Amino acid sequence: MNDETPIRTEASTPLPGSGAATPMMEQFIEIKAANPDSLLFYRMGDFYELFFEDAEIASRALGIVLTKRGKHQGLDIPMCGVPIHAADDYLQKLIGLGHRVAVCEQIEDPAEAKKRGSKSVVKRDVVRLVTPGTITEDKLLAPAESNFLMALGRVKGGSETRGGERVSATGSQASYALAWIELSTGIFRVAETSADNLLADIFRIDPRELILPEPVFYDAELKPVLDLVGRVANPQPPSLFDSASAPGRIARFFEVATPDSFGTFSRAELSAISGVIAYVEKTQKAERPPLSRPEREQSGSTLFIDPATRANLELLRTTSGARDGSLLKAIDRTVTGAGARLLADRLMSPLTDPKAIVRRLDSVAFFLPERQLAEALRACLKGVSDMPRALTRLALNRGGPRDLGALRSGFEAAMALRTLFADVETPAEICEALEAISALPVGFADHLTGALDDDLPLLKRDGGFVRAGYNSELDEMRALRDESRRVIAGMERDLSEETGIRSLKIRHNNVLGYYIEVTANHQAIMNGTDEAKARFIHRQTMASAMRFTTTELAEMETRIANAADRALAIELAAFDTLVAEAVAQAETIRAGAAALAALDVSAALAVLATSENWCRPVVDDSLAFEIVGGRHPVVEQALRAAGENAFVANDCDLSPEGGAKAGAIWLLTGPNMGGKSTFLRQNALIAILAQMGSFVPAASAHIGVVDRLFSRVGASDDLARGRSTFMVEMVETAAILNQAGARALVILDEIGRGTATFDGLSIAWAAVEYLHEKNRCRAIFATHFHEMTALAEKLPRLSNVTMRVKEWEGDVVFLHEVGKGAADRSYGVQVARLAGLPDAVVQRAKDVLHQLEAGETSGKADRLVDDLPLFSAVVRKETPPAPAKVDVVGAALAVLNLDEMTPRQAMEELYRLKELAARG
Repeated sequence: MNDETPIRTEASTPLPGSGAATPMMEQFIEIKAANPDSLLFYRMGDFYELFFEDAEIASRALGIVLTKRGKHQGLDIPMCGVPIHAADDYLQKLIGLGHRVAVCEQIEDPAEAKKRGSKSVVKRDVVRLVTPGTITEDKLLAPAESNFLMALGRVKGGSETRGGERVSATGSQASYALAWIELSTGIFRVAETSADNLLADIFRIDPRELILPEPVFYDAELKPVLDLVGRVANPQPPSLFDSASAPGRIARFFEVATPDSFGTFSRAELSAISGVIAYVEKTQKAERPPLSRPEREQSGSTLFIDPATRANLELLRTTSGARDGSLLKAIDRTVTGAGARLLADRLMSPLTDPKAIVRRLDSVAFFLPERQLAEALRACLKGVSDMPRALTRLALNRGGPRDLGALRSGFEAAMALRTLFADVETPAEICEALEAISALPVGFADHLTGALDDDLPLLKRDGGFVRAGYNSELDEMRALRDESRRVIAGMERDLSEETGIRSLKIRHNNVLGYYIEVTANHQAIMNGTDEAKARFIHRQTMASAMRFTTTELAEMETRIANAADRALAIELAAFDTLVAEAVAQAETIRAGAAALAALDVSAALAVLATSENWCRPVVDDSLAFEIVGGRHPVVEQALRAAGENAFVANDCDLSPEGGAKAGAIWLLTGPNMGGKSTFLRQNALIAILAQMGSFVPAASAHIGVVDRLFSRVGASDDLARGRSTFMVEMVETAAILNQAGARALVILDEIGRGTATFDGLSIAWAAVEYLHEKNRCRAIFATHFHEMTALAEKLPRLSNVTMRVKEWEGDVVFLHEVGKGAADRSYGVQVARLAGLPDAVVQRAKDVLHQLEAGETSGKADRLVDDLPLFSAVVRKETPPAPAKVDVVGAALAVLNLDEMTPRQAMEELYRLKELAARG
């Protein structure tokens, strides 16, 4: 890549000062009118130029200079531009800010335009729309993150799936579906959803762009959902989502007679599939990415986690948006980008089928005793480039030699793995992965190895990527091109000897090409005879030199120039052949790449389990939830990194007892800073890890499959929507109580704390009773309302547990241990002191708390004011320091010389010390 700033060519000609638009500006306005929702990158020579409002937006977003170029309708035309060689960097910034960019290229040779007249404009057209969900450039994509484009389809009076069965939806009732693709890797999935689950499913996939029909976008009923989705939502014409024409559109895209072989889809699913395909065709123009066929995701096959729970548990990112501190960051030990993306996908969509979960756990367990094999596998995979993304760029004509090299490195790793796993008995998931790897096209792999050089350039136009010996004509042309200096030097030597001019030189420039140069005093020799005049053709006269050429030199120049062009043409033809072979076998290559990613994830989770001392969970169809020695995976690693004390492990048992058909509820009390929130979250995370197919941070774990996970931990507000912290808490609690079933796991923390004491206690009390009697789910309910512990006598599946603490000389020590029983205090004043509140405030709080607990004020504020001195008096009062307590026993012990005492003397001293202690 050339870092020099190229010179603007066409853009350097100013527009006339009149108000009339030039032909070039007319062309820009016409193309811009066809792409009103995108910033137009208008190709002019070596720059992409932006004009009018586009230029103003881009200059602010990119921090580049805004200039002007002539006038239009009497006003200056704002203008800015970016060099083509650095366009990816600017695109990355614009896409990151949510902009869409239309890339307008010159589709005609300028020489052809001149044939139509000197003022003719080079033909241009938009060759691609760059949007957040359709980028494929390696520089614009994070290797470990998927970049999903999602489409929402809605059909009124269609069909939907309920309880695993397809039923008709009548009247105005609407059915919904989502289709999502990863354009850079070819993933294509579709699933039905509902209005209630829509937001949760969108957050589960976490798309970079969500396209939906304009009527749906402006539907008032969906406004709360789309407000939370934010600028990711992108309304499109409803014609893109027409379910009636969808089968035809799908068949044309995949070049099949009918899409029936893909499976049976509902009208809503067809609408979503049609929308995403139509948008791909719209943005990619003439190019067709190698998408896999739509794969239907069965309803209920993944663990339902609502958006609030995902945010609370910090699965992919922390609440501040950082990846450091998230669960994914704590568990990621993968060595490939594809493996990291697959791990994130599994984490966001844990399974609910015990058999499928056990298959994944078997593949992880396989590598635990096979440490050498696991390390050898990871060593092979470390050198593998991102095959799926390279394949997509090649198919879209955006790839280069290094993308072919990425395929080659993947094939080489696959061949090494086949040797590595030869004669090794493996579990089902690994066996299937090895079969997919074995199916990779060996012939094409050999072709790549034989055709590609070891050192590959970034761009195909640079040439030099085909291996020597692959093509004999190419070798011949390269020899002529590369040995031109030697050939020209020989001609120069021969001419110098023939003419006797020692200073004769053969030089080259871009205007004259190759020429012979002699000093002015030797021109007589060159022009002395008729024979010399006929041979040496005059080209240029300089002040101190003369320049000539000869027929032989001109012919040699032509041969040299043609050799370079011919060599590049041969290389480009070889590139096109290799790309065509790759695209023709895209499905097989993609399946092999997915197998490599699956092996990477299994080996990485085995490494994680070994290094962190995690155990294999038992996952089945029961309602069990028994965790022994459970730990929080993120907090434990953070404590270790900080060199602090080891994490305190805790048990949790929410399994049904005595033949009950519903899970237990733990009512958790204890002080702030005691570890309640950590304990709540760790059990939710253990469930997610187990069902994604990972070992878990515990001594042992038995988990009956959880179908819905709800977590209400922490406080937040939503001021933009007029919701206080308490209102947000109530909305989220309502969603939990309305949706949780017998297989759900519910984690609730401090329900009712945002309102008056008795109001909050009443809400929390009623919520626990509802969880017990109606939802009948497994749950942990943390609270500071100690009065609620009385519910254990009324509700048979409710147990009281508490975070243990110790008091020592007025201080509180948090043990971070969970044990049976109930706390009778919250130790809030002690926590306030630890936080650094002024001593006067802490002392005043203790006095108020003492009288409140003693009931002396009957809870009345006016009585409290009368019974206690004013706070100002407490502050002014000089409290004398308490006299130091003399430790008589300690002083007596300090003077004893134990080494010189006989046993009898020691016994006498012991009695004496006991007497001293009794006297105080």
